[in-house]
Amino acid sequence: MKIWLRTSILVIAAVLSCCGIWQCRQERMVEEIAGKVIRFHVLANSDAQADQDLKLKVRDAVGSFMQPKLSGVSDINASRQAVKENLSGIEETAQEVIAQEGYTYDVQASLTVTDFPEKTYGDYTFPAGKYEALEVVIGDGGGHNWWCVMYPNLCFFNSVYEVVDDEAKESLQRALTPEEYKSLMENKNYEVKFALVEKVKELLGK
Repeated sequence: MKIWLRTSILVIAAVLSCCGIWQCRQERMVEEIAGKVIRFHVLANSDAQADQDLKLKVRDAVGSFMQPKLSGVSDINASRQAVKENLSGIEETAQEVIAQEGYTYDVQASLTVTDFPEKTYGDYTFPAGKYEALEVVIGDGGGHNWWCVMYPNLCFFNSVYEVVDDEAKESLQRALTPEEYKSLMENKNYEVKFALVEKVKELLGK
C-alpha cells in the first residue's frame, strides 16, 4: 500500500509538472504569435440584422480602401505605420457608407490592443489573448463583431473574405515560426493535457 501511494504521488507530481510546463509553453506561444500579427476588427452598433448588414458593408469599404495601401507590405512595422497614417481615411470611408445607408452612427477607428477569445478564420484557429488590432467601432459597438488578420494579410487578397488563399497562407508562414504556424492548425494539443488529467483521476480513484 505504501509503495502504491508513493508511486501515485510521484506520478501525480510528474503529471502536474507536465501540465504546468505545457501551460507555460502555450502561454508563451500565444504571446509570440500575438506579437507577430495585427488583426482587423469591426464592431457593429447592435445585433439587429440591419446593423449587422451595415457592419459587413463597412468592412468591405474599409477593405477596399486599405488593400492598395497594404499591398506589398512585408513586415509588421510597415503595416502598423500604414494603419496609423490612414486612420482618418478609414473613418471617412466608413462614415460615407453609414450615411449612404441612411444611418447617423458615429464611427471610430484606432490601432489598439484588445482581448480576443479563441477565433477560427479559414483553416486557422488563433488562441485567445491580447492582440494588436485595427478596430473600427460603429455607433455603440454593442453587436457581434467581424474579424480577420490584417498582417500577415489574410483579409485583403483579391478582396475575398472568409477564404484564405494560398498567397495569404504563404504570408502567414513567412511571419511565424514553423511551430507557431503548425499550432494554429491543430487543436492545441488539448487532448494531451486532458489525457494527463484523466490519468490523475484514474490514480486517485483507485
